[in-house]
Amino acid sequence: MFNFGIEHEVAFLNSEGKFVDFSRAKFADFNQIIEQLPIYPNDHLQLRIGDAGIRKKRWYIEGFERFADSQTIVDCTPKGIEIRTTINSDIQSTINELTESFCLLCKIAVQFGFAPVLISFNPYKTVFEPEPPLNDYEIKQIQQADPEEQTANIYMVTYGPDLNISMTDLSNESLINIGKKLTYYSPYIVPFSYSSPFYQGSLWEGLSVRTFVRTGKRAAAMVFVEKPEQIIKSTPSLTKIARLPAEVGRIEFKAFDSCDDFSIYAGLLALLKGLILDESLSGRATIPDIEKHQLSAQQGFDNQDIYAIASQVLQAAEVALGNDPDVNLLAPLKVMLENRETKAHQLIRDFNKLGSIEQVLKNTYSSCQID
Repeated sequence: MFNFGIEHEVAFLNSEGKFVDFSRAKFADFNQIIEQLPIYPNDHLQLRIGDAGIRKKRWYIEGFERFADSQTIVDCTPKGIEIRTTINSDIQSTINELTESFCLLCKIAVQFGFAPVLISFNPYKTVFEPEPPLNDYEIKQIQQADPEEQTANIYMVTYGPDLNISMTDLSNESLINIGKKLTYYSPYIVPFSYSSPFYQGSLWEGLSVRTFVRTGKRAAAMVFVEKPEQIIKSTPSLTKIARLPAEVGRIEFKAFDSCDDFSIYAGLLALLKGLILDESLSGRATIPDIEKHQLSAQQGFDNQDIYAIASQVLQAAEVALGNDPDVNLLAPLKVMLENRETKAHQLIRDFNKLGSIEQVLKNTYSSCQID
């Protein structure tokens, strides 16, 4: 039995048509949106609230929390709004919940002059530098944190999903083995999501700046374990202690770019499910291969090696799923692979035609998802 969940980060343009990031927005700008969104009473059993209390809802402000010279949080520098689904027992219910939450977010955001746009790497800023500079307490906290939490300079300029999947009755060894498998095959499957061809206000030389920059510093896959002795030491981390009972045994795939067509997320969850069931693919890695990811980020399926192994992986997942109806969700991925086409290619064509990143971004997210 499988369970699924998605965490999806949303970026925005403001009423002037400008891209909104940490340099242009305050916490209050996004918080007025969050305040209008509903709270569901039992979500706290599945969704972590955290110490700051910012994550009380299915929507929360994604950003960099600022502290006084103590544990007191004094601000949160925002980059966007994250949507979390609850735990679902099938892929389509997960996608339906994400779509419903996204539509609700759009409906409220537009009232405050914000329009959602697809982006996976900040198209203008390349680094995040806290302002004011970190105080002694904040520096100490970051030095003692997990490797991933020491990379705010990366996550504050990147946008991407966590695709969560778990399977009942798997041993800790089996979970970690799956985490290693997904880490190994990551550079071959991430092109299905590529959507970050912009860098410093223009086109980058590849398809996914996000993948190029983050790989090696942040995890491709993360396995949530119950006990400290089950942790495998690595940088970036492959394992993490579960913060809620509902997180134990969860595998998060973290390396995909964001998608504005949620049927692609359905396909990617089906692909991950197939990879978990598959017993034919032998590749394993504790940490992501930086060189392979960067090659993938630049060339995608145009690279023959990436294309060949992506084809092998997709076929293995299809075989492993067998008669499971979820095998049909792989259809858009097959088309993408056959055409060696990603969302990034469409964004590049639109930019060459329109000459403006903002105009390109206005065309992202389908009208049916916003209506």
